[in-house]
Amino acid sequence: MKQTAVEWLVEKLDQNFDYVADTLIQQAKEMEQTNTDNKVIHFAEWLTKKHTLTLIDLYEQFEKENYGDE
Repeated sequence: MKQTAVEWLVEKLDQNFDYVADTLIQQAKEMEQTNTDNKVIHFAEWLTKKHTLTLIDLYEQFEKENYGDE
């Protein structure tokens, strides 16, 4: 009996399921990380625009506490 196209596809999917699933899961994780990274970048840009003077004060305090009078 000749194999139908659907039977061939099901067979190939069964043979490669683990690889395909792992690949898709990895791609989804990378996409999620990119989304998180973009959110952090946009938040930092927003914070810098809204609170520039506060950030400068905090940076100066950080410098003083961590590096003193170098």
